[in-house]
Amino acid sequence: MPDVRVKHYWDGKLDVARWFARQVDGYEGVSWDMYYLYGPDAVWETIPSPLVGSGGTIYRERDTLMLQVNSLLGK
Repeated sequence: MPDVRVKHYWDGKLDVARWFARQVDGYEGVSWDMYYLYGPDAVWETIPSPLVGSGGTIYRERDTLMLQVNSLLGK
């Protein structure tokens, strides 16, 4: 994303993708092209919660994601 507020990190070993698959989605594998949406009351301890929404592929779920983000923003 060409936006100065966005930070890009490369997870070449897929550690983050595997962690989310195992801890949040509940399966062994890799979470590809997924979003995990947390609100301002989320607590990131062992497993972040509460999860406001998630889905994939991001492109396929873009309308749902937009609704969920707008809800968090009070729109």
